[in-house]
Amino acid sequence: MLLSGGAGSRLWPLSRESHPKQFLQLTGEQSLLQQTALRVLDAELFEPLTVIASAQHRFLIAQQLSEVGVQSPTIVLEPSVRSTAAAAAVAALLVSRSDPDGLVLLAPADHRIRNVAAFRGAVRDASAAAADGYLSLFGITPDRPATGYGYIRLGARLTETGRTHQVAAFVEKPDSATAGSYLKSGDHLWNSGIFLLPVRTFLAELERFEPELLGDARASLERAAHDDDFVRLEQKAFDRCRTVSVDHAVMERTDRMAVLPVDFDWTDVGSWSTLAEMADRDISGNTILGEVLSESTENCYIRSEGPLVATIGVENLVIVATPDAVLVTRKQQDQDVKRIVDRLRSGKHGRL
Repeated sequence: MLLSGGAGSRLWPLSRESHPKQFLQLTGEQSLLQQTALRVLDAELFEPLTVIASAQHRFLIAQQLSEVGVQSPTIVLEPSVRSTAAAAAVAALLVSRSDPDGLVLLAPADHRIRNVAAFRGAVRDASAAAADGYLSLFGITPDRPATGYGYIRLGARLTETGRTHQVAAFVEKPDSATAGSYLKSGDHLWNSGIFLLPVRTFLAELERFEPELLGDARASLERAAHDDDFVRLEQKAFDRCRTVSVDHAVMERTDRMAVLPVDFDWTDVGSWSTLAEMADRDISGNTILGEVLSESTENCYIRSEGPLVATIGVENLVIVATPDAVLVTRKQQDQDVKRIVDRLRSGKHGRL
């Protein structure tokens, strides 16, 4: 199941509500959605693709999947924004219809993973714990003290010889010093947000912790309308679903959680500084995309989708220009782009 409901607000002004980051070609010739779909296009390991997404993106999703050869996907349309717990509930309910003991892979559609073979191998490795009833999470081995990711503290191994561990604790995004201590400890992983879930266990835990949400998700799915290739969830029931992440709703509360340490070159493309770290740079440390002139400029990410951008004597900046908006921020403050988006959403400026 690909989760494609995010807005990507920290990549404004390129990522917009009508065309968020998962549909953009940020890291290659294919969009993040297309890259994610191709990773799970293996008939020996995965069932045919299902995408859960906003109704307003339905034709864009269908077009992008068709462009990379994904045939007859199931596209489930959310009538409103309700975070990931509601989407995960719908995904598990869908799988349970055909296989109550099945496994569902929840994969956000806005991640980059370079080593597809290693990713598929991790899915195979995690399936053993999932088949034993553990909600299995892929934990990324950190290579730097990142402050933009949540962390997981490793617990005891599930078996003496296996690689899968119990989850000792979920940790929110830390400050720089704390992230550094996590890196040195060797017992903390980044939370990738990619889960392999046995639907029987997951639905039981939802019933335990979020019974109203599960009931509303079930009602919305049972009353869904089928329109060509789309499954339209019924709005009244779906609107009643609590807006909460699957992490807060279940994963941080259950005692059936496991984590598999993996290293498949993963990146959550969630900010401009992250994108800058991934991009090629010139001799001055700059990434230049589009029509840009720079003088005495160092360690900047400069991208123009329209007007000429000229810089003189600046460093460590992110500058992104589109035909109707320009963003300028220090790399260290790019997480605050969401605050600008929140102001745009509450004001009369438009440009969302």
